[in-house]
Amino acid sequence: MNIIDLKDKSKLDDFLKKNGASALQSWEWGEFQKSVGNKIWRLGVEENGELVLSALVIKMELPWGKNYLYVPRGPTIRNSKSQIPNTKQIPNHKSQIAGFLEKLKEIVKKEKAMFLRIDPEWQENEDSIKILKGLNFVKAKKEVQPKDTWILDLNKDEEELLKVMHSKTRYNIRLAKRKGVKINRYSKVEESLFERFWQVMEKTAGRDKFALHSKEYYRKQLEVLGRQDLVNLFLAELNGNIVGGILVSFFGGQVVYMHGASDYEYRKYMAPNLLQWEAILEAKKRGCKTYDFWGVKPENKVENMSKDGDAWEGVSRFKRGFGGREVNYIGAWDLVYKRKWYGLYNLAGKMRK
Repeated sequence: MNIIDLKDKSKLDDFLKKNGASALQSWEWGEFQKSVGNKIWRLGVEENGELVLSALVIKMELPWGKNYLYVPRGPTIRNSKSQIPNTKQIPNHKSQIAGFLEKLKEIVKKEKAMFLRIDPEWQENEDSIKILKGLNFVKAKKEVQPKDTWILDLNKDEEELLKVMHSKTRYNIRLAKRKGVKINRYSKVEESLFERFWQVMEKTAGRDKFALHSKEYYRKQLEVLGRQDLVNLFLAELNGNIVGGILVSFFGGQVVYMHGASDYEYRKYMAPNLLQWEAILEAKKRGCKTYDFWGVKPENKVENMSKDGDAWEGVSRFKRGFGGREVNYIGAWDLVYKRKWYGLYNLAGKMRK
């Protein structure tokens, strides 16, 4: 087993695509993280000259001069069998994960990290939990990426996709078209257009009471990832007004609906339904296999509801209306290096609630 720093973009992204990995582990996602001021490392585990594990590691700054290391939707492990993206079963590669963790100790020591957080795309089951507990991970108190999500398989033609939708979703798509809503797709966005999208984002966050990333975060995401056509902005326009928009990532066979906004004053025009449908059609054109709606309230897990339960349930109902299936990942897990500070970190998180 050989533990390496990954410096070959093609080698990394080919490995990730072959194994159905998330865009959040891609080379360009690392470049985006650097553009917003985060320090990153790209680590790999090789066996017999072949890559069997990769991890994009991001340094996340905290108050008090502290930090932790984060591997979003990773690490990625080579599948022993061909798998459909987002339906992977956790492979029993404990020794490879242990090799990655051993290499990471050098970074932990140098950066004085409090803990490592991972949230791999592994199915939630006894085997996956057993492996992480066996490596001394503990379940994180807070999720970063959606633990429970809604996946639409794209292996159907356009008419079949419309048929599997809820009748109201199908009706709303057609209504938006009749009312004159137009959808435009952008990989490169002029500043004036970005500003108009940002205004709708702020309205949506205020209405639905959720926290936004910084304005620069979204701007850089479009600038860095849009340049490679890995992220597109879909905007709904009506009579010269921006009435909604979504940011969608394309990587390998996966499409992810990452961020969205809509102007409540125009709610009767059903722009969000048409936005999603146009993104789904674009995914079909690109030959993508799955469309990830990025987070739903689990049907049988009411404890995962947000404080604003009704709003979250409404968003989940909207996503489920497009047809598909619920996928439950293992969620975020932490490997703790500094127990005292880790305890204080979790305590501070409770106090902020």
